[in-house]
Amino acid sequence: MKMFSYIGKKLEQLCSSCLCPLAFTLRVNWFSLELLYFLFISTLGFLILHSLDVRTTTFTPRNLDLSFTSVSAATVSSMSTVEMEVFSNSQLITMTILMFIGGEIFTSLVGHYIRTFFVHDSPKDGNKVDFCDTQSSFSDKIELNDLSIIEFGKQKSDQFSMEDLKHQSLKFLGVVVLFYFLFVQFLGVVSVLIYLSVISSANSILNHKGLHLLTFSTFTIVSTFANCGFVPTNENMLVFRKNSGLLLILIVQILLGNTLYPPALRFSIWFIGKFVKKSESRYLLKNSKDIEYGHLYSYLHSIFLLVTVLVFIMVQYILFSSMEWSSESLSGLNVYQKLVGILFQTVNSRYTGESIVDLSTISSAVLVLFVLMMYLPPYTSFLPVAEESSEQGRKRSRKIMDNLIFSQPLYLVIFVILVCITERKQMVDDPLNFNVLNIVVEVVRYLTLPSFLSLTISP
Repeated sequence: MKMFSYIGKKLEQLCSSCLCPLAFTLRVNWFSLELLYFLFISTLGFLILHSLDVRTTTFTPRNLDLSFTSVSAATVSSMSTVEMEVFSNSQLITMTILMFIGGEIFTSLVGHYIRTFFVHDSPKDGNKVDFCDTQSSFSDKIELNDLSIIEFGKQKSDQFSMEDLKHQSLKFLGVVVLFYFLFVQFLGVVSVLIYLSVISSANSILNHKGLHLLTFSTFTIVSTFANCGFVPTNENMLVFRKNSGLLLILIVQILLGNTLYPPALRFSIWFIGKFVKKSESRYLLKNSKDIEYGHLYSYLHSIFLLVTVLVFIMVQYILFSSMEWSSESLSGLNVYQKLVGILFQTVNSRYTGESIVDLSTISSAVLVLFVLMMYLPPYTSFLPVAEESSEQGRKRSRKIMDNLIFSQPLYLVIFVILVCITERKQMVDDPLNFNVLNIVVEVVRYLTLPSFLSLTISP
């Protein structure tokens, strides 16, 4: 037994000495590592797409088109130079895998595992044993009332226990993220499969286009959850604009995979912690800033993010409904289908890119608002979290109020939207003089005119 213990310690020391350079490399060249990862999967995806046959015989994509499609799928950009119905079932499966391993949550999970097992120094059992031996070896000094040894021992014991708890919590977080990542998409695929099997109108579209039921369900859910926006149809989601149940399923996937991922992850940790790993769960919830996982937010920050997302959706919903309710873009839909369709369109404005309307037919005011929503990062918080400090009261309130003040570019966007709303009839009748570009130029000119005059008048 002593021989096995000796060998185990030597192997542990060898692994630690080998992993230290790797840990330093990961700290220094993390961007390079991630870049190489995307280059590798994009190149591999292109080679696989090139080796497989397309569905149509009248058109063959160029190598550049296949390479662009592979990079777009791997980086979840949803840009393509080839119609989606050109790709065969095998090529669609390949693109599904690329989107699956290229999404933000998956790559963050891989990075978390690398940091947990290679960068963070996990506590060793040998340290605990040596510490206990050290404590017992000073029994004679305890008899001499050397209480400093006891205090030192307690501090070291607490340090080791906290480090062990942190390491166990990091591993628990990886398990939760992996479970969340797989469970949400599995639930989405099953839901879409059931919906398409029950609703004949949606199933007939797939049969007409020659798409496999399982391939379409998996491809669409993976693409939606990763916020890529690829759909195996040429018309995107326009052909499913009347299938409100399918749109509601995808709305949940969009939110859980992008803007609401931090609140949903925190809720998952809290819920799972009610049954297992209670200590690790409490540690993660109380020390979210020390975990070094960018998607785990504090309770207050998660609440603010949730409120911000709902406010953004509500503003877009109100504007889109008021401007497009009776327009050609929503023609042929009943009231319920319009309500769900508008919700689907407004939720998609932030990064996903799936659409049930022709964007060229909607009003300029809505387009300007969509551009603003696409410009904002996914975790934009309208009410940023005030940093905890000893200074309470007025300073904290002042900090929150300062963050509520709109920036000058946002004022420009608001006035451009208002002008587009008030002059929408002129934009239809006289598009040469009344277009978005001219309105932007005029708004910028008038809003910056007072500052220009103050510069010229001042002595």
